[in-house]
Amino acid sequence: MAYDRRVTDFELAHRYDTVNLHRRGAAAKLELNRPDKLNAWDAQLGLDLLAALTDVAGDPGVRAVLVTGAGRAFSSGADLRDGPVGGEDGARHVYQVLTERYHPIIRAVREMPKPVVAAVNGAAAGIGLSLALACDLVVAAESAYFLLAFVNIGLVPDGGSSLLVPTRVGVARAAEMAMLGERVAAGQALEWGLINRVWPNDEFAARAEELLARLADGPTRSYAGTKRQLNSWLYQRMDEQLELEAQVQREMAGSGDFAEGLKAFADKRQPRFTGT
Repeated sequence: MAYDRRVTDFELAHRYDTVNLHRRGAAAKLELNRPDKLNAWDAQLGLDLLAALTDVAGDPGVRAVLVTGAGRAFSSGADLRDGPVGGEDGARHVYQVLTERYHPIIRAVREMPKPVVAAVNGAAAGIGLSLALACDLVVAAESAYFLLAFVNIGLVPDGGSSLLVPTRVGVARAAEMAMLGERVAAGQALEWGLINRVWPNDEFAARAEELLARLADGPTRSYAGTKRQLNSWLYQRMDEQLELEAQVQREMAGSGDFAEGLKAFADKRQPRFTGT
C-alpha cells in the first residue's frame, strides 16, 4: 500500500514575528520562520521561540510538541550579524546571548513535562543542532544534515551541544564533530545514534506529524515521568555545563583566531589560524 502523503489539517494558532504556532487537537507544531535566513537565530527569534515554548508548556490542552523549520532548513545556527562580534564588546555579547537567550530555551525544552519532537529538514547547525538534540526525539528528512561548525571560525561548541552531542553518540564521535567541523548526513546521524528516524523527503512532513499525533494520544504523565528520569541521570549538571560553555566561548570570541575565522568566512576563503 502506498504511503499517504496528505498534509494534515493543522491550524495557525499564533503568529509570532519569527515563529508560527500551529495546533491540531492536543498536538502543537512550532515552526521557526526566517526561511530567507535559513532560520538563523537573531534576538527576535530567541524571544519568540521562548514565548512559544512557554505557551505550549503551560497549556493543558497541548500534550505533545513538534519543532521544525520553515523553508530549506531547520536552523543554520546563530545569525552572526546580530550584534557586535570580536573584541571585548563581542565577547561580552556572546556571553549575554548564550546565558540570556539560548540557555532558557534549551532548559524549556528539557523541562517541559510533555514529549518534544525535532523534525529536521535541511541544516541543523550550531544552536540549531542544540535545539534539535534537546528534544526528546529527533527525526530527519533524508536530505538533512547536522553540523558543529564552531571550530571552522575558531569557536567552541555552545548552546548545550558539548553535553547533548556526547550524551547521544559518545566522546569519540562528539570530538570528531566538534574538532573536524564536518557535516553529518542524516543517514550517518541515524547510524551513530544521534537521531531516531530518517524518512524520504516526500514523506517526511506527513510521517513527522503522524508521530506527533501518536505522542499526543499517548500517556502524557508517563512521558513526563520518563523525561524526569532521563534528566536526572543524564542532564543533572546541565546548568554547570551551560555556564562553562558560555565562559569558554567568551574567551574564544576575544581571540585572534575568531577574528580570522570571521574574516575568512566573509571573504569566502580558508582561514589561516595562528593559535592566538
